[in-house]
Amino acid sequence: MGNNIEKARHFFDACETGKGWDECKAYCDSGATFSAQTGALADIDTLEDYTEWMKNLLTPIPDGHYELKSFSEDQERQCVTAFAVFHGTQTGPGGPVDPTGRTIAADYVYAMQFEDGIIKHMTKIWHDGISLEQLGWV
Repeated sequence: MGNNIEKARHFFDACETGKGWDECKAYCDSGATFSAQTGALADIDTLEDYTEWMKNLLTPIPDGHYELKSFSEDQERQCVTAFAVFHGTQTGPGGPVDPTGRTIAADYVYAMQFEDGIIKHMTKIWHDGISLEQLGWV
């Protein structure tokens, strides 16, 4: 198992458990970029901002947690992918509406691109429309 996959595992867990950039930055380039073809994340283009978005998501969904399905590395292309399902219930404040009590089970993939042993770019593959509908946010 390569060094990149271990760093990616630590980054993934820190990001998904709401540790924010303070903990995630140890595994990333300071200017690491982010992309996702989703409306919910349209204004986010840095990995720093995305990790803070995930941290803030755990306010309206305080029981938010991931179920990891697959974690793999393409060493030739220096890319690590994680496939998971995000679960949780909106019981806390801070969402676009008052707590709905509705649950989410959202499939998503992170593709983490490494360069010189750190994450330089991450793409999130996620259908935000289904997730927002599950939560009653649209």
